[in-house]
Amino acid sequence: MRIISFGHALPKRSVTNQELTAFLDTTDEWIVEHTGIRSRRILSGKETVSGLGAKAAKMALTRAGLTAKDVDYILCSTTAGEMTFPATSCLIQEKLGATCPSMDLNAGCTGFLYALDMADALLSSGKAKRVLVLCAEQISRLSDWTDRSTCVLFGDAAGAALCEAGDGLKTIRLSAKGNATPLHAWPDGGNSPFLEDRQPAQPLYMNGQEIFKFAVSHSSRDIAAVMADADLTADQVDHFVLHQANLRIIEAARARLKQPTEKFPVNIHDHGNTSSACIPVLLSEMAEDGRLLRGQTLVLSAFGAGLTTGAAVLQY
Repeated sequence: MRIISFGHALPKRSVTNQELTAFLDTTDEWIVEHTGIRSRRILSGKETVSGLGAKAAKMALTRAGLTAKDVDYILCSTTAGEMTFPATSCLIQEKLGATCPSMDLNAGCTGFLYALDMADALLSSGKAKRVLVLCAEQISRLSDWTDRSTCVLFGDAAGAALCEAGDGLKTIRLSAKGNATPLHAWPDGGNSPFLEDRQPAQPLYMNGQEIFKFAVSHSSRDIAAVMADADLTADQVDHFVLHQANLRIIEAARARLKQPTEKFPVNIHDHGNTSSACIPVLLSEMAEDGRLLRGQTLVLSAFGAGLTTGAAVLQY
């Protein structure tokens, strides 16, 4: 599998830390110091997450000189789909005018890497010639906007990667360790009379300290493993593109690898944590402004609810 183009889309509304202080007991200084986030994009008005996904997909298709008719499969990573069903991928497919099979997957914030692995399987088997990987996230819908420890972290976004057969994916490693305790959200339990204990809807919950320790240890482990698989040293990597959860996690990984700051691109300062959309959005922005060039070697790393992790070595 190789990626031939990227696309991204962000909500119009930017919410600054200062705006949050109007209804949360926090400060801009505290949020920046502990997370690196100064603002985040939030869906508002009549915007929809499928609309963001379609916009990101169209950008990727336009950059590749293709149309929706050239896509054989759509894979959409999302932790909070626009509807319980149909799949958000189907809503995006309708907006694009595509006719191919479409499905959602949920691997938390690691969803982009899981989707790339599935795209690689489809392309390697010959079942598809082109796969459109989308990450369409609306974490603001899950957030408890009275919980200052979590709602300041997240934003909404969509990223896209158009994939076809090739040798761009050098190696990929995925993992899952079933544990919902430190990071989860409950939907409405419905009104079934047959359930003894119907779980009421609960917004996003995260044990920040536990996730921080998990992220630092597992990201470092995964990055070392895929670099060893690809017979690479850190000095040979052009960009380390990490999940944009917290600037301190990214800095911890950078320090362990002893690499310069410019090798670790970030957009968390004005996007926040956009779950699985973080990495494709950042790569799309890098392609747009010239930081990402053909032939460069990338190491990707993410972690998320599940608990899931993943890392990959790509040549763009």
